[in-house]
Amino acid sequence: MKTRVPLTAPAWSLLVTICLFFHNATQAQSLMFGNEKTRIEVGLNFGPSFFLGDLGGHHGKGTTFLKDLNLPFTKLWKGAYAVAYPNEWLGFRVAIGTGEVEGADDAITTKGRDELWRRQRNLDFRSKLSEAYAAFEIYPTMLIHAGDDDYKPRLRPYGVLGVGVFHFNPQGSLTVNGVTTWYDLQPLHTEGEGFPEYPDRKNYALTQLNIPMGFGAKYYLSDRVNLSLEVLHRKTFTDYIDDVSTTYIDPNLFDKYLSPANAQIARAIYDKVSGIYVSGSSRFAAGDQRGDPNQKDAYFSLLLKFAVRLGPIFDNLYDRRVASHMRCPARF
Repeated sequence: MKTRVPLTAPAWSLLVTICLFFHNATQAQSLMFGNEKTRIEVGLNFGPSFFLGDLGGHHGKGTTFLKDLNLPFTKLWKGAYAVAYPNEWLGFRVAIGTGEVEGADDAITTKGRDELWRRQRNLDFRSKLSEAYAAFEIYPTMLIHAGDDDYKPRLRPYGVLGVGVFHFNPQGSLTVNGVTTWYDLQPLHTEGEGFPEYPDRKNYALTQLNIPMGFGAKYYLSDRVNLSLEVLHRKTFTDYIDDVSTTYIDPNLFDKYLSPANAQIARAIYDKVSGIYVSGSSRFAAGDQRGDPNQKDAYFSLLLKFAVRLGPIFDNLYDRRVASHMRCPARF
């Protein structure tokens, strides 16, 4: 089974190229205009990531955001970023990141009838994710005090909004004789995507746009080093990160449009009902609800960020000269 993350290497190259561009642009600006106000920071981040989609969830009716998180499926997110600050209240960020998402219906705690349908559905998925994005950072307290050179707090809250691209590849599992095998789900067309019988269900792309948005707080350990804690939510425009969106289809269509090998896998993996809700049941009928098409999938992360400022740490040549003149002599 192939698991590809094609954006990672190009995204790293893009990040390095942009960092070099920002660095050269800053140096050129200093030479041309005699100022050093634009600051460049580069950093690393890591922390837990969470999936928000059709699979899994808690007891009760399926809902959105935090109430339906399955903490056992928490994964590690990691990445790198660079930010250019033309002033104290605005930043232009480019970033890359990678991680995983996962969900499974059998993780739902059964306490009543509301969640039994989802638990009976018995589907699961996993997917590697990689992303690259550009975003604005806005520091509201620094904006309010714009022009006040004496206002330089160590702790600075901020908001983030941007646009990005991400890659995913959902896989589902089949367990036979105690051995679990994971299969790529997109080629199996589990909900009839691309079949003429379902003209409204187009083949979904594995690389798509997202909108990262969030908030955080930055703390300056020194003029050159800072730490941040950030919540970053990614709004997406697809409901197929987990390969579940709408209704079950006629399984005979798998034989019509797929190879015999893929048709056999698709029949087994598109409907894995466990017969909890309806005793003795084995399959849902074509047209029965499989997912909720009214809510797109999303994911978010809680990131600890470590950044280092590049180049001079002073805002202008005057401050540099003052600091240089005030240094203690190296010897007497």
